[in-house]
Amino acid sequence: MTTTTQSDVALPWEGDNELAAQPKWHLSIAWYLDAPERIGEVAVVGERSVLGRGAETPEDGAPRLRFARVRPGWTSPTEPLESSRISRLQLKLTASPSGIEVERVGRCAMLHNGRELDRAVLREGDVLTLRNALVLLVVRRPQAHPPLETYPVNRMGAFGQADPFGFVGESPAIWELRDQLAFAAGTSHHVLLLGESGVGKELAARAVHELSARSARPLIARNAATFPEGLVDAELFGTVKNYPNPGVPDRKGVIGEAHGSTLFLDEIGELPPHLQAHLLRVLDQRGEYQRLGEARARESDFRLIAATNRPLESLKPDFIARFTLLRWLPGLEQRREDIPLLIAHLLRSALRENQALLERFFEAGPAEAAVVRVEPGLVERLLGHEYRSHVRELKRLLWMAASSSSGRYIALTDAVRAELEREPEAKVSQEPTRLQLDAALQRAGGSVTRAARLLGLKNRYVLYRLLRKHELKIGDDDDETPSSPSG
Repeated sequence: MTTTTQSDVALPWEGDNELAAQPKWHLSIAWYLDAPERIGEVAVVGERSVLGRGAETPEDGAPRLRFARVRPGWTSPTEPLESSRISRLQLKLTASPSGIEVERVGRCAMLHNGRELDRAVLREGDVLTLRNALVLLVVRRPQAHPPLETYPVNRMGAFGQADPFGFVGESPAIWELRDQLAFAAGTSHHVLLLGESGVGKELAARAVHELSARSARPLIARNAATFPEGLVDAELFGTVKNYPNPGVPDRKGVIGEAHGSTLFLDEIGELPPHLQAHLLRVLDQRGEYQRLGEARARESDFRLIAATNRPLESLKPDFIARFTLLRWLPGLEQRREDIPLLIAHLLRSALRENQALLERFFEAGPAEAAVVRVEPGLVERLLGHEYRSHVRELKRLLWMAASSSSGRYIALTDAVRAELEREPEAKVSQEPTRLQLDAALQRAGGSVTRAARLLGLKNRYVLYRLLRKHELKIGDDDDETPSSPSG
């Protein structure tokens, strides 16, 4: 069992380390029969590499792939692969800018995206399987993570486990999100969270609140889609006693309840534009509002976090302008290497719900470290699936697999296969518009780096691509213009 931790053989990030920040081809462990606790470890594929059992260097001198646990600011190499099913010289790999050429030279059968082959060219998102031994996902990512800028190190949690706010993952995208949420928590600005259904917008809102100076007070959370249209103002601002009819009790409204705290309004895009306009005044700096039936103005020192899975165009421009910080949450397609970790986490969580699952599909051990028996074919298919509701959909598929599996392993059953083969629905793009790009650049004083942060983009290279797409020019600033964007 691998027991390497950050304190064992951590290799720290050194300075800016631009070389380590450049994207490289990696293989990420998605399933490992002999050491399931190693899910999430990654190995860099060099120009010439080999994969096999043990640590001996092959006769031709090609370096052996070395897997590691990579987290912000440090990298911990782990033990060599030791599966008896894998030959000492199992695969030869050659990386180039366009992909990874792989050749099977060992005895274990090799599958590329489910097809048994002896040679293949691997692209990003491909799945490479050594039959009944190891499942690997091909990813393009930096060799190392820079240290966290704002997210507290003491809230990182154990490798591969859920953090204190419920997020699971070790991909660059999820660590970038954690840092962005911590940055937002350190400000007093209103935040708009954008992303498709199931990406974790409520988790993000709670993380911002709990990391903020307002965390001593409870978060006030409401779903804006549940507000009856005729009662939106009463729900938001409250009413005085006996208004509009005698006997009606005094009501604070969620704006008043959130005084000194944070108000989370989910599905804010479901409010019609004319009702969004009712929030404009209270979202200004002083937080001024009036209860229904009351002449005097009140003030609420609250911070609004709103969320929507609708495109920004569905919101009033002057309503959007009240949110200084916009954050796009990545879907599973932006962090596929986290899917195996999510599978393990979601199935471990099932221990608390169903004792029968524990007895059938889990090795003995405490719930927080229990090992679930999952067939590799299910992991392979879940890695390549196009998700419509992301983690929510993944959880539903896992329950479907568990309920329809007949043996001791959770399998790719006919029911799950049929569900995975359904035509995906069209997805709503959350890409910022030309007007939003221009507005962010103006607020950032022309700095691409700061504008990318304001828009919640992964990095400035994503913004450079969007600027070229919309034929927007930027003035001279202190950002380094990249010769080959890699975001």
